[in-house]
Amino acid sequence: MRVLIAGLGNMGLSHALAHHRHPEAEIVGLVNRSGVCGEPELAPYPVFSDFALALAETRPDLVVIATYSDSHAEYACAAMAAGAHVFVEKPLAVTVEDARRVVDCAARLNRKLVVGYILRHHPSWQRLIAEARGLGGPYVFRMNLNQQSAGLTWETHKQLMQTTPPIVDCGVHYVDVMCQITDARPVRVNGMGLRLSQEISENTYNYGQFQVVFEDGSVGWYEAGWGPMMSEVAYFVKDVISPNGAVSILSGMHPESDSVEGHTKVGALRIHRAGGADTDVDFPGEPGHQELCDAEQAFMLRAIADDIDLTRHMEDAVTSLAICLAADESIRTGRAIDL
Repeated sequence: MRVLIAGLGNMGLSHALAHHRHPEAEIVGLVNRSGVCGEPELAPYPVFSDFALALAETRPDLVVIATYSDSHAEYACAAMAAGAHVFVEKPLAVTVEDARRVVDCAARLNRKLVVGYILRHHPSWQRLIAEARGLGGPYVFRMNLNQQSAGLTWETHKQLMQTTPPIVDCGVHYVDVMCQITDARPVRVNGMGLRLSQEISENTYNYGQFQVVFEDGSVGWYEAGWGPMMSEVAYFVKDVISPNGAVSILSGMHPESDSVEGHTKVGALRIHRAGGADTDVDFPGEPGHQELCDAEQAFMLRAIADDIDLTRHMEDAVTSLAICLAADESIRTGRAIDL
């Protein structure tokens, strides 16, 4: 499988290394705005600074897109039009219309499209979802991810916020978890946010939270903030409650909030059944960030080889993005948004 990787930031490098080490993949090119790659293991591969040129010259079977969010839709559609299947990092696009355009393009051209929802490939998160579904709804979802970012990470966050606020960039992961658990249609979103730094544009905000109501009566809360001012007290809350009990990721299992590994790590679950004893489930030997990226790309290759039906996967990606973008609209307009 001839693979072109676009974007060599944290995620792009990990995806490139996954294909570099996969026996059924052959990297034919890397795309980076600087035209260089600093990873020694990837040194043998040609590096392009122009995506269109790389696409035309390498003629890939698969394009992995890990660039900034505002280029995702354009690059994905161009890759599919050129005959390639696509793996694109979340969020799928910066508007629901563009996300729908990418999904429609995949269906029309019979291309495989996988969106980078890394938690879907994590066995501990799969267990959390299964345990929560086993309790039965309706549900209360309480989730957040605040990052006390500084230095290079804060610079990256400031760059990301030029197109995507944290409640969208991070929120799609955890809203996707909510949607997998409840399976109900989202109906209304209400959000609020605040710009906590003079270092970012007046048109955006680095802290936000929102509430979403689902058709089955389930309600969800999500909170995300980036920046050196963020607290590291209760920055990682993952809690699902139903009339029959609750499933929670235990606190104290995570390193500092700025750790990439800490964003996916579960450590242990507490399963509480109403009127009964609690059960703690440990997950020793959880996969790390690179192992999860390896799993994502292995799934991508398997989806192509085995012709896996990705219809539900693509629709879920549009739904989770629509919820988070509605929250952003609610913050900017000061009113609840009906979906």
